[in-house]
Amino acid sequence: MRKIGLIGGISWVSTSDYYTLINKGINEKLGGLNFSECLIYSFNYADIKKNNDVNDWESTFQMLFKGCEFLKSGGAEAIVLCANTMHLIADKLQDAIDLPVIHIAVETALEIQKQKIKKVGLLGTKFTMELDFFKGKLSQKGIEALIPASEEDKNFIHYTIFEELGRGVVSDETKKRYLQIANQLIKNGAEGIVLGCTEIPLVIKAEDLSVPIFDTTLIHAKAAIDFQLS
Repeated sequence: MRKIGLIGGISWVSTSDYYTLINKGINEKLGGLNFSECLIYSFNYADIKKNNDVNDWESTFQMLFKGCEFLKSGGAEAIVLCANTMHLIADKLQDAIDLPVIHIAVETALEIQKQKIKKVGLLGTKFTMELDFFKGKLSQKGIEALIPASEEDKNFIHYTIFEELGRGVVSDETKKRYLQIANQLIKNGAEGIVLGCTEIPLVIKAEDLSVPIFDTTLIHAKAAIDFQLS
């Protein structure tokens, strides 16, 4: 089994999901008492959020780079960033650390392709929805990403990711609003919805929508398992 390094704490809620999914996935493949050989470097989310708020991605890069160095020194053969937004610096990290970074958007694009879908709705932080690091990877595979048109909707998603879902807080009211936003994207032509933040599966489930959902956490975890067993 190849050893992987997880960059977590962004948030601890989704990091816990990654750890569970990867270990269960390895066990399903190998049986017995086989589980994932992995390392975790978990950040204090407040330090990352402080950088995000002022768009200081260089400081975040330096933090994650040190974390990746720690994981590499422990024998990690690939890095898994347990958050969509952190993939804004994934390519730069991969070049700096000289290890493969299993890219969440690349793996998601491959899953969308399998269903022959050309247009998806993308929900995530404002960084993920508005910047090119995620949408660009989809576009390279001929997939168009639609995002909410309303600034109010984007702000709502961004706020609740950090202030509610990232703390493990889920309310019926928040779920209802997320579903309204997703259904508007479907009306606008989305053939699937990408849950482009590792916390969004807390409020949107497959049975909630009339089109396929692409849970990036599940997709990313599966790619990590495939790497470990390759």
